[in-house]
Amino acid sequence: MTTAVESFKFEAEVQQVLHLVIHSLYSNRDIFLRELVSNASDACDKLRFEALQNADLYGSQSELRIDIDADEDAKTLTIRDSGIGMSREELIDNLGTIARSGTKKFLDQLSQGQKADANLIGQFGVGFYSAFIVADRVTVETCRAGAQEGWRWVSDGTGEYTLEAVDDLPRGTRITLHLKDDAHEYLQTWKLRSLITTWSDHIAFPISVPKLEDGKPTDERETVNQASALWTRPKSELNDEDYQTFYKHVSHDFNEPMAWTHNRVEGNQNFTSLLYVPRKAPFDFMFNRDERKGLRLYVKRVFIMDAAEQMLPAYLRFVRGVVDSDDLPLNVSRELLQNTRQLDKLKSALTRRVLDLLDRVAGEETDKYVGFWEEFGPLLKEGVAEDHANRERIAKLLRFASTRSEKATDLTSLDDYIARMKPEQKEIFYLTADGWNAARNSPQLEALKAREVEVLLLHERIDEWMIGYLQEYAGKSLKSVAKGELDLDALGEPADKAEREELKKASGDTVKKLKDLLGERVKDVRVSDRLTSSPSCLVIEDQDMALHMQRLLKAAGHEAPSSQPVLEINPAHGLVQRLGENGDDATSQDLALLLFEQAQLAEGAALDDPAGFIARVNRAILR
Repeated sequence: MTTAVESFKFEAEVQQVLHLVIHSLYSNRDIFLRELVSNASDACDKLRFEALQNADLYGSQSELRIDIDADEDAKTLTIRDSGIGMSREELIDNLGTIARSGTKKFLDQLSQGQKADANLIGQFGVGFYSAFIVADRVTVETCRAGAQEGWRWVSDGTGEYTLEAVDDLPRGTRITLHLKDDAHEYLQTWKLRSLITTWSDHIAFPISVPKLEDGKPTDERETVNQASALWTRPKSELNDEDYQTFYKHVSHDFNEPMAWTHNRVEGNQNFTSLLYVPRKAPFDFMFNRDERKGLRLYVKRVFIMDAAEQMLPAYLRFVRGVVDSDDLPLNVSRELLQNTRQLDKLKSALTRRVLDLLDRVAGEETDKYVGFWEEFGPLLKEGVAEDHANRERIAKLLRFASTRSEKATDLTSLDDYIARMKPEQKEIFYLTADGWNAARNSPQLEALKAREVEVLLLHERIDEWMIGYLQEYAGKSLKSVAKGELDLDALGEPADKAEREELKKASGDTVKKLKDLLGERVKDVRVSDRLTSSPSCLVIEDQDMALHMQRLLKAAGHEAPSSQPVLEINPAHGLVQRLGENGDDATSQDLALLLFEQAQLAEGAALDDPAGFIARVNRAILR
């Protein structure tokens, strides 16, 4: 059959990727073989899964395998698999476009000359294009299982590719790399064997190369890899390098994992799990909850799906690895994998494994855990709200800045905080704020600082939402220093207590005056036990939503329950005393508003009338 050769242009972002691959990404050229072998393995997995429903897809070719051949005369390297193959549409979709989110961020990073990050190529579903690191032309010949017609895809990576129909192709995919002049080392069988052993020894399908005799390839073939699922092998046979190499295969991450746990469970449920905690988060990971993430699911070593989200709760979506169950039905699919009691038990067991692993790292390898927290800490905070059953265990893993911190990255655990609590202290004190500086400089901390009582500083956006679900920890209730009235008598008395009591008694007229002048701007005005040096601060009642949380919701376009704050004043401050002594109505109005607006600014709010505030400050200075 003779068919016309069709020409297509790559999607714009593919052209950018190809340009960067060809001209910039040379820090680790060996990655191309790992990526192409990994894709071939996935193709074999997909066929094995689809064949569960339709065994005829195997045809007369029942063996699933990957063959690699080098032709020194033609200067070509061929990777051939007997997997699912691709149709014309799949070729265009898989090799002509990039559908993964975050590609723009990937391109931006590489465009900034981050040559050392060439190994990030697999993280964005663009691993196939690594072929152009070593090849100036790539030919892909493929025939989808069950189809009669095959297709040939050819490109030199300069912005276009061609497609044509081809008869008599076997099922699967054959990729031929026409190697560049400086890449002929990959024609050496010893080099290929070394790369397969290093990067792909764990692949569950046999990877073969021609057998050598007297240093020359023969027609006989030999399998290079162990061709067994790594997670099924005894831990005693595996070393750290084996685990790290397998992680890079399942995650497409060239960084080593932070930690991993490998377990075989037998009893009411039989399953094997190999779970990894990454060292680094992908670029768009935190802000894209909708992208499919999860574990590779196998049932009795049969691949089922690549991102089984049901295996772990959403807050552990950073975990990578595989779970191989003996109990789930073999006809399970994305559509049928629903919440069942069996699945819930498996999910619960895997969640415990991950939390155990994190707890071990936090206790034994503090520096590693600090790095993990910087990358994934906000996700564990999600878990406080989402996973009631494990809330206490998750809370043990949380880390916060506190008034003991010299900088925002000096963090403490709740257990360490409790160990430092004063003997008479019954509550864990915390403050939520819009940022680190706003939190540590808040006037609401003054009385507690004066008594040397530590306060946790929660300055991330998720904190106020999270803390609503964490009412207590280890028998200690959590108390916001910005809500309700603080009873600090049990924590020590200030040196000037008698003087402050006298001022408090004498400030009744000032409090009444402020209430009249501020009107509906505030719910109440009262003398503060929180303040020692600042003139005023805003607080809310215990059950009210924090003021900065109200602002965040409104800024995001959501309705927020609005609540009037209480203005607390420091009767020892000169500005408050001046208000009490002043008889001029205009001046008193200015001073009252200044006390209120200063408190708003200290709390992180935007003023309704900045120009009016400036005018009042100027008048106060000039009087």
